Amino acid sequence: MPSLQRVILITGASSGIGAATARALAAPNATLVLHARKNRAGAEKVAEAVRETGAEAWFLAGDLAEPGTAGRLVDEITGKFGRLDVVVSNAGFADRRPIGEVDRAAWDASIASMTSAFYEFATAAKPWLIKAGAGGRMVGVSSFVAHAFARGLPSFPVSAAAKAGVEALARAFAVEIAPSGGTVNCVAPGLIEKDADAHVALSRDRMAQMSSLVPMGRYGKPTEVAATIAFLCSPAASYITGQTIHVNGGVTL
Repeated sequence: MPSLQRVILITGASSGIGAATARALAAPNATLVLHARKNRAGAEKVAEAVRETGAEAWFLAGDLAEPGTAGRLVDEITGKFGRLDVVVSNAGFADRRPIGEVDRAAWDASIASMTSAFYEFATAAKPWLIKAGAGGRMVGVSSFVAHAFARGLPSFPVSAAAKAGVEALARAFAVEIAPSGGTVNCVAPGLIEKDADAHVALSRDRMAQMSSLVPMGRYGKPTEVAATIAFLCSPAASYITGQTIHVNGGVTL
């Protein structure tokens, strides 16, 4: 096996922003580990595109809402490759139900799959990211719903809380690993196009109406979010840490 420049884990990599991120980070002498909860077919399709760039691609499955899954993934990766340089914590889901209609089980599921998963990844990957030095990177995918609250905008209170937790953890973790030269940041997408066959929390008609609230007049593309994630994972972003970068077409926060 040739010398590897970086080993990169991307969660929720079978579609949408995760899949676009995998394509953006694919490069020769890099290994991408593509995670999905159960959509192996989608992840394998992404893996094919990754391999065409000269990168290696591997698939790992797991439900990040289950305690211990994130740690297991890190252990499998480091056991196989002896390193982990980049973690992109992207997996998650939206719950648009208002407060009062979400039971405790649904609340726990949102927190577990996003906030707790980010925490478990940070805990398990910390020694490896520190070992990676200035090449260590962790990026959490947050959302505009953790920032924008106004009439006309969709409200996702449970998802907002889970994503806000990710951002707070990222800031704290950034301080902890800063002496090594590694960075931790978040990207907060706005209204982003979904894959044609993807589940959507809003109806297609409602999504069309929502585009009028975006100053640029359109939904963003997964590739536009992925480009920002790729930048944060690059040497060019070596002095950016503890930040949340908004990719939202000008939505006022």
